[in-house]
Amino acid sequence: MAKVITMGEIMLRLSTPNNEKFIQADEFDINYGGGEANVAVSLANYGHNAEFVTAVPDNEIGECAVAALRKYNVKTDHIARCGERLGIYYLESGSSMRPSKVVYDRAHSSISTATEKDFNFDEIFKEADWFHFTGITPAVSDAAAELTEIALKAARKAGVKVSVDLNFRKKLWTSEKAQKVMKNLMQYVDVCIGNEEDAELVLGYKPGKTDVTSGDLELAGYKSIFEQMVADYNFEYCISSLRVSHSASDNGWSACIYSRDTKEFYHSKEYSIHPIVDRVGGGDSFAGGVICGMLDGKDFRAALEFGVAASALKHTIPGDFNLVSRKEVETLAGGDASGRVQR
Repeated sequence: MAKVITMGEIMLRLSTPNNEKFIQADEFDINYGGGEANVAVSLANYGHNAEFVTAVPDNEIGECAVAALRKYNVKTDHIARCGERLGIYYLESGSSMRPSKVVYDRAHSSISTATEKDFNFDEIFKEADWFHFTGITPAVSDAAAELTEIALKAARKAGVKVSVDLNFRKKLWTSEKAQKVMKNLMQYVDVCIGNEEDAELVLGYKPGKTDVTSGDLELAGYKSIFEQMVADYNFEYCISSLRVSHSASDNGWSACIYSRDTKEFYHSKEYSIHPIVDRVGGGDSFAGGVICGMLDGKDFRAALEFGVAASALKHTIPGDFNLVSRKEVETLAGGDASGRVQR
């Protein structure tokens, strides 16, 4: 199986139970997660040699985060112990027409103050096949953005294939700052993943007539911007998830992909996800599934279908991590969405 490195921030997640609002909650459910960590867990579950690189404080809470990764067979050998604290995010789980809400408490977290001296990137990328990062980590701090570019240069030097999930977070930075930082990082990327908002706010591309709230998705617009992105950055593949948000509990879910080499554009089958148990981590599970499919040697259409099915299943699981098996994903991708009891 392939060796995959992901790098970013793992956080303590405190979420309201039973879809309560923050003001109602007398307690929180505890999980750990974060964009790149979620991808690592997915890939480890599918049998790949997945390793997560980050920094956590040298205390019991930091070790709890590391233990959460180890539980799912993610390698943690190059996690640095430094800095002041583990980042936290609070989640108010929405339902029906009430959206979920996230409040961040991650200023001065360990990864936001980590530097190159905390990591041996030559060792980290030794014999690695793939490196995945997201637009969240560079948004955390200028130091984290610099660390991300250092890691990307080391991955390029080692001949490692690189993927990015653009993942714009408006509570962390502005579109102007995102474009200034992320456009520079795209020179190191082979596979670019994002949605219509990410493409516009992170890289400045507008995919025509697209409205996720009405379900109006103009696929020709995606093909057009994918062609522009390939022309500008020479990506091997451009990929976008396509979410039709009928409500917080009811989404349509599909994706599309464009191949630089074949000039082909492909749209996956669409899943109706209702009711949604937890959509946080849905995009990460999609990225993890697509990466798995590509590492397995599937053609880009089959890899996309694997990713879409994996993510559809993640929406049924509480917490950040996608804990489905390869067999479960392949069953759904193969057309069995019955959900019948398996005895």
